[in-house]
Amino acid sequence: MTGAPIMAAPAGLLSCEACQLLVKPASAAEPGYCPRCGEALEFRRNASLETSWALLVAAAICFVPANALPVLNSTTLGSTEPDTILGGVVYLYATGSWHLALIVLVASFFIPLAKMVAMAYLLVTVQRGAVTRASERTRLYRVVEFIGRWSLLDVFVAAFTVALVQLQPLMSVAPGPGVLFFAAVVVLTMLAAEAFDPRLIWDSHKHHKADGD
Repeated sequence: MTGAPIMAAPAGLLSCEACQLLVKPASAAEPGYCPRCGEALEFRRNASLETSWALLVAAAICFVPANALPVLNSTTLGSTEPDTILGGVVYLYATGSWHLALIVLVASFFIPLAKMVAMAYLLVTVQRGAVTRASERTRLYRVVEFIGRWSLLDVFVAAFTVALVQLQPLMSVAPGPGVLFFAAVVVLTMLAAEAFDPRLIWDSHKHHKADGD
């Protein structure tokens, strides 16, 4: 019969946030540095929940103008046509490029929205002291953290399009204000995920196990 799993904190060990090495801290007040990578050790990130919430709320605010304002302004023979993200999706679908429309819709709308919802779920469950599904919530955090590094793809595509389509005076493309807000959403959600300490997910689980014992 197997016993209960041994957790790092009760065993007097600390996980390095950079290389995940389990280290014995120098002291409770000053944990010291990781012997493998030299990263400063922390028992918990200072003001993790408050910082993540602030960044997440800012990202949610920027999400509205990111989809309402034009991301590109196309000028053809003196006529300027602004294009929003959702407007571009509708145009691609109407012209028969439904697969491109689906890619843009998922990458530019649903993924940023899903990241914000996932981070809000993690923050709420930690604040409420949820003790169930800790493994699933940890995996969800890792997925959000992994997706973050690919989230600037649309900004790069817009910048590439602006540089490529410059046939003045016949045609030109300029970035719209929506690009700035979209980039802000991406950066803020990435920072919110980085500020969140996933070890908080297991704190309530640890305390629940201790109370049960």
